[in-house]
Amino acid sequence: MNELDSMCGISDDELTYRFIEAVRLENEAKKIKGVPIAGYDMNRRAPYIEYADGRREYEI
Repeated sequence: MNELDSMCGISDDELTYRFIEAVRLENEAKKIKGVPIAGYDMNRRAPYIEYADGRREYEI
């Protein structure tokens, strides 16, 4: 534990969990609004843009 953790009272694991949840919620809001979401496909090892209809366009 470092000085910042002891000051905030939040562990690194809790901060990581909160960050992941914040990103997930933001992506859900973007899907509802119909805004494209940038992502990364680990299998193809390529970035993509995912549209509200589920279509993905991979960047070359």
